[in-house]
Amino acid sequence: MNRVFAFVFARGGSKGLPGKNLLPLGGVPLIGHSINIAKALPQVSKVFVSTDDAGIRTVAERHGAEVIDRPEELAGDKSPEWEAWRHAIQHLEEAGEEFDTFLSLPTTSPLRSVADVEAAIAALDSETDAVITVTPASRSPFFNMVSRDEDGTCRILAPSDGYTRRQDAPEAFDITTVAYVLNKAFIARNSGLFDGKVKSVIVPKERAVDIDDILDFKFAELLYAEAQDAAGK
Repeated sequence: MNRVFAFVFARGGSKGLPGKNLLPLGGVPLIGHSINIAKALPQVSKVFVSTDDAGIRTVAERHGAEVIDRPEELAGDKSPEWEAWRHAIQHLEEAGEEFDTFLSLPTTSPLRSVADVEAAIAALDSETDAVITVTPASRSPFFNMVSRDEDGTCRILAPSDGYTRRQDAPEAFDITTVAYVLNKAFIARNSGLFDGKVKSVIVPKERAVDIDDILDFKFAELLYAEAQDAAGK
């Protein structure tokens, strides 16, 4: 039987939006939205929050999640998320917890739906190592996205491959933080998400907002209020 554990990784520090993980959206801290979705999923057996922050710990426990203490060396701005994933898995294995599927629900996508996450879980089959969520990109790397040197010199990010019209180029998608679903054993054996076979599930843009700064948060507030009004709440 496939056993799914859900995880929320929430550091105390955030340069782009200080205190981001505890910001209230509709009266619920961002981390609370992730925990609530995880608890609403019938596939999920347990919900864990990995954090280095006492305030986040308190809020996580209040919302019914178990807390994993995240080491300081895995909680910096440049700390690889993958290593925090590995730490959480190792911590649970040492505690005798057994599971098969690893589900990460970042706090930065509070507009996700249960159906979005269920679709991602369902897409993880025996031939797949990981499932990510994506949304249609508003810009094409073949025409609209450039790198920029210090002197202002620009270069197109993707080669043209002979495309002269955007309509003829492959459709591009943005990776979202709605959900990451992985085979637990794959995380232990590899050093990155794209080391294996990765599938994707498309999420509509209105549920795929990724909060990184205050403008993202204000946009999320607007969409959240509209969704609540539509649902009659």
